[in-house]
Parts: sequence; C-alpha cells; structure tokens
Amino acid sequence: MNKFGMTAKLVAHEGRRDALLGILLEAAQAMKTVDGCELYAINVDDGDPDSIWIMEIWRDADAHAASLNLEATQAVISKGRPFIAKMEGTRLRVVGGLGV
Repeated sequence: MNKFGMTAKLVAHEGRRDALLGILLEAAQAMKTVDGCELYAINVDDGDPDSIWIMEIWRDADAHAASLNLEATQAVISKGRPFIAKMEGTRLRVVGGLGV
C-alpha cells in the first residue's frame, strides 16, 4: 500500500469554529466527487472549542496535489481563510488498517 495521508489541525479565531466547521463540511461533500480522495473526515476536539482536525487519505500524493488546483478547492480555501487563526499539517504515508 502506498496511499497518501494528511492530518491537519485548524484553530479558528475565538468563537468562529462553528462557522469554519460549516465551510469544511461543505468541502467534505465536494470531496465525494474528487478523483483519488478516499477519506476526508472533519473532527472536533470537545476539549478545545476552537480546534478542528481534518484527516485525509488519497490514492497517492499526486491526486492530493491535483485536488488543490481545483477551482472548488480554491474557493473553499478562500472562504475559510478569514476564520483560521492557525493551521498545521502533517503529510503521512498510509501503510494499512481498517477501512483503508
């Protein structure tokens, strides 16, 4: 298995997590039609009212890179950017597990 994974933590400006969450959930719906996207999960940390975690699995790194150039992806990034105070991500190589 040689799938590409990405985990990102987004910290919303105080009190703006729900607005950002709505934008990201729209993005998750759009990912259903993006070639190579196998998982795009949006998660919240109940212990941190401003954090959102995104977990992604892609067929390969090229599919992920291509998705970033899509007009719909760029629109979501532009729409969400004003709500984000901090963002960090980690690129991963998926080696196995349930559902992958």
